[in-house]
Amino acid sequence: MTERQKDRPWLMRTYAGHSTAEASNELYRRNLAKGQTGLSVAFDLPTQTGYDPDHVLARGEVGRVGVPVAHLGDMRRLFQDIPLEQMNTSMTINATAMWLLALYEVVAEEQGADVAKLQGTTQNDIVKEYLSRGTHVFPPGPSLRLTTDMIAYTVARIPKWNPINICSYHLQEAGATPVQEIAYAMSTAIAVLDAVRDSGQVPQERMGDVVARISFFVNAGVRFIEEMCKMRAFTRIWDRVTRERYGIEDAKQRRFRYGVQVNSLGLTEAQPENNVQRIVLEMLAVTLGKDARARAVQLPAWNEALGLPRPWDQQWSLRIQQVLAHESDLLEYEDIFRGSHVIEAKVDELVAEASAEIERVQEMGGAIPAVESGYLKSQLVSSHALRRARIESGEEKVVGVNSYETSEPSPLTADLDTAIMTVDPANEARVVEALETWRAERDDARAKAALEALKATAAGDANLMEATLECARAGVTTGEWSFALRDVFGEFRAPTGVSSAPVAVAAEEGTPLAGVRAKVAATAEALGVGKLRLLVGKPGLDGHSNGAEQIAVRARDAGFEVVYQGIRLTPEQIVSAAVAEDVHCVGLSILSGSHGELVPDVLRRLRRAGVSDVPVIVGGIIPTADAEELKAQGVAAVFTPKDFGITEMIGRIADEIRLAHNLEV
Repeated sequence: MTERQKDRPWLMRTYAGHSTAEASNELYRRNLAKGQTGLSVAFDLPTQTGYDPDHVLARGEVGRVGVPVAHLGDMRRLFQDIPLEQMNTSMTINATAMWLLALYEVVAEEQGADVAKLQGTTQNDIVKEYLSRGTHVFPPGPSLRLTTDMIAYTVARIPKWNPINICSYHLQEAGATPVQEIAYAMSTAIAVLDAVRDSGQVPQERMGDVVARISFFVNAGVRFIEEMCKMRAFTRIWDRVTRERYGIEDAKQRRFRYGVQVNSLGLTEAQPENNVQRIVLEMLAVTLGKDARARAVQLPAWNEALGLPRPWDQQWSLRIQQVLAHESDLLEYEDIFRGSHVIEAKVDELVAEASAEIERVQEMGGAIPAVESGYLKSQLVSSHALRRARIESGEEKVVGVNSYETSEPSPLTADLDTAIMTVDPANEARVVEALETWRAERDDARAKAALEALKATAAGDANLMEATLECARAGVTTGEWSFALRDVFGEFRAPTGVSSAPVAVAAEEGTPLAGVRAKVAATAEALGVGKLRLLVGKPGLDGHSNGAEQIAVRARDAGFEVVYQGIRLTPEQIVSAAVAEDVHCVGLSILSGSHGELVPDVLRRLRRAGVSDVPVIVGGIIPTADAEELKAQGVAAVFTPKDFGITEMIGRIADEIRLAHNLEV
């Protein structure tokens, strides 16, 4: 047998970060020692949305879903004893991407690194934040300027860095079909490349260098064949767009470069051991075919629907990659699907349909106007509603959730309280105290001068990167940098897409929704009101609003008047809205782990406002022990990912309203 030359494996990463810079640094060094070949930094929500740990909206969120980085000192500690010149570091950061890149560059300089040799990626796709993930800060125009400035700067100064990672990943989690995922990601890429070209910061002869540094971050779902074909369609469309629209002749510069995180929100709380085979299948879709193979892969852990994975769980996911890359013969062959008429036909279909949708977006003026008009968001909410309806009806099967539900007791989850990692509640106070020390010890005059220079630059049209670097060196904090730009650019609240979503579930006589509609109508009549009013609120900084939007849409279809103001609200704002709108139920959605801090605050404020007959329900990734504690404090019901029947949930909300008013259930 002839010895085959093996391809080099893809970059293997684990998305990680929690509690403090010191704790995350220890985790990174441990993961690198286990054979991980790149770093993927998870920042906490205050860092991602431009708040310092002591801001009111940061309460309960510090160190929860990632590492808090409030200033240069935190970034130093995060990468202590990790030589950045030798690393390939991916940073999941968007609205504050310029700020975090500046901190990273300054730390690299302090290490003595050649900045031109730094390799890695800042996610920096703000369009998908308006559509799905919710960590946007500024309006679309200024946000695009920040991205453009970063691209121009890195192409000139950090040529191996990917200044943007255009994300279809979160679009799929928000409901996108493969066609929408391709089309909306490509529309974002076109908007970014057009902005760079039109800014005049990069000469036309260097646009090939810009295209060569554009990377993508995609989602691999469990529909294995379709997902694999999606990646081949992405590759084909990107090659065509960059050649025809931007005149890029070099095929290497036109190469579609992407990393993958397989579908975290497709993981189930019910029978979570099934998530392992889901993860493996999803990884195969982006690694089996050489012609469209991922450049980097990070896998979630089997227990992410339960809570924060432990280091052991992350190690398991890393070993899944290593077994495929090093034990199998996958990397010894050319593309094994080349020439398959089945694959080619599916790719052709996806290319044609995605191209048509790209053209539709371009006719609206491009991705930014399509965001501002609400078109993109409404399309995703609609697609998501239809998919949820298919799962609820049983048309789309999810093993362990709506089919094959009987199960032996799982040793993996026998003790749920130790099956996930928990963040020390006292951690937040320590981080805030360290921030106060940092502010007290820095050169305050230099920090203030740097912020004034940043605002002056933002008010003009010069590149913002140098002013941001001076802020980093001067000891400015994340919140100060972001609020200086808020002063100039303003803030933005993205469209929710709820009001325009079509009815996805039939309410004909005899259907479950018809029964719930009748119950809602009877309850409204018994209370002497025209309609029951449900407030759907997202306290804190968790921007994953997909679940809240689906509850809002189904409640509307069940006859509720829904009050939904979108993401990023304080408990005070939620209670004020509940009182002003005279609602009959408050529903809170939290996926970030801050429920233990924020939900009791809402309960206390409702009681202080004299509201005693309004049940509070909570949905999110909430461990069993936490759910019991919330109920003990007065929460009427807790829903977690295992509760997939939205119509049943709406019925339960109506029941809780009846109980609160002493009506028969």
